Amino acid sequence: MMSFASLWNVLRNQRGQGMVEYALIIALIAVALIAALTGLGSAIGVIFGKITASL
Repeated sequence: MMSFASLWNVLRNQRGQGMVEYALIIALIAVALIAALTGLGSAIGVIFGKITASL
């Protein structure tokens, strides 16, 4: 686990800033995927159930 001082140094660094931006993008994509899968979860379960039954 990073200490606050080393985390602050990473955030002040330009490369660290780029990494933080990428991390935020990945987090937003993860939230969008979770929301989509939550909404489509039952439909996906039905599809996989049909596939399993046909096998």
